[in-house]
Amino acid sequence: MIQFFVHGFISTFRGSRTYWLWVTFLLAVSLIGLNAWARQLAHGLATSGMGDEVSWGMYIANFVFLVGMAAAAVMMVIPAYIFKDREMHKIVVLSELFAVAAMVMCILFVTVDLGRPDRIWHMVPRLGYFNWPGSMLTWDVLVLNGYLLLNLYVCFYVLYSRFHGRKPKPALYIPVVFLAIGWAFSIHTTTAFLFQGLGGRPFWNSGLIAPRFLASAFAAGPSFMILVFLFLRKSGAITFNDQVIGRIRVIITVSLLINIFFAGSELFAEFYSDSKHVVHFSHLFGLHGESLLAPWIWTALGLNVAAAILLLSPARRNQGVLIVACMMIIVGIWTEKGLGFVIPAFIPTTLGDFVQYVPSVNELLVCVGVWAFGLLVYTLMLKGAIPIINREE
Repeated sequence: MIQFFVHGFISTFRGSRTYWLWVTFLLAVSLIGLNAWARQLAHGLATSGMGDEVSWGMYIANFVFLVGMAAAAVMMVIPAYIFKDREMHKIVVLSELFAVAAMVMCILFVTVDLGRPDRIWHMVPRLGYFNWPGSMLTWDVLVLNGYLLLNLYVCFYVLYSRFHGRKPKPALYIPVVFLAIGWAFSIHTTTAFLFQGLGGRPFWNSGLIAPRFLASAFAAGPSFMILVFLFLRKSGAITFNDQVIGRIRVIITVSLLINIFFAGSELFAEFYSDSKHVVHFSHLFGLHGESLLAPWIWTALGLNVAAAILLLSPARRNQGVLIVACMMIIVGIWTEKGLGFVIPAFIPTTLGDFVQYVPSVNELLVCVGVWAFGLLVYTLMLKGAIPIINREE
């Protein structure tokens, strides 16, 4: 086992100039984010744009988006392990490694949102009050950490077996893979229930949140993986045929159309019924006074619709068009699912005040730092895993 880790460690120190520039950039941005978090620890959450009125901002918005990105790994796992797709099997470990990196980022975003992370001991069973199974937050903690461990085990076992030139024994990892598939759906559903269960926030009291979360995740996650796969193939790190991209493109297209349909259905129900709770949606879309969120949500919807049109057109087989569509989906769903979902629930406040939320520079630096650290972790894991994957080929 020591040889396995030493091999992976040494592999991370071998790379081209571009690789080192990328790693150095991510490390520098991570340290800038760490410095910003240290400033937040010293001066409190007053360094962020959040306050008594809007108490969840960019941190939770990114957390929600990344839970979906982690869960989306299942869209590559199902064809590889259930439908025995040999081409997909070559690269499925790469998506499982991204699920690990995404879960690391999720945990970091929750940690920075705590303000006082030392108080997390209150959730330790026996020492504190975990409040399981009554609290949805405790369910979320369990499923997120469980999903992280499942993916770590599968990636470690498969790569460790291949490193030693052995074929992985199905009995030792296939049951875990199937458990992880079900678990992937549960992590995003539980996160959705965490919002839906807050009765004091009517903006989130919709039965469509869980299926919308899953549909958007299965569009954004595979879009990101297509960009990664195409980059790695172009750089010569891995090989696979175009059928893999075609299958993932179909998954993205169907998921994106379902997400747009769900969003339209939800908007119809809110605006046609014209209930008192529609004020949150009216403010979000700029139909009820000044709204800083309006340009973002209109842009997000425009990007999603435009990407759907591109993916349905004959131009979808053009690699450049596909890359543009994937980038539009990632940005559109991050905006819709983050800024357009978390923050509007606090505007207007329970007292009826319309408070504008603007993230502070320090808050943005923390967010960028967490993203950079997550991508750094993913880059290093890829660097260690790809030589082992290619060795088998």
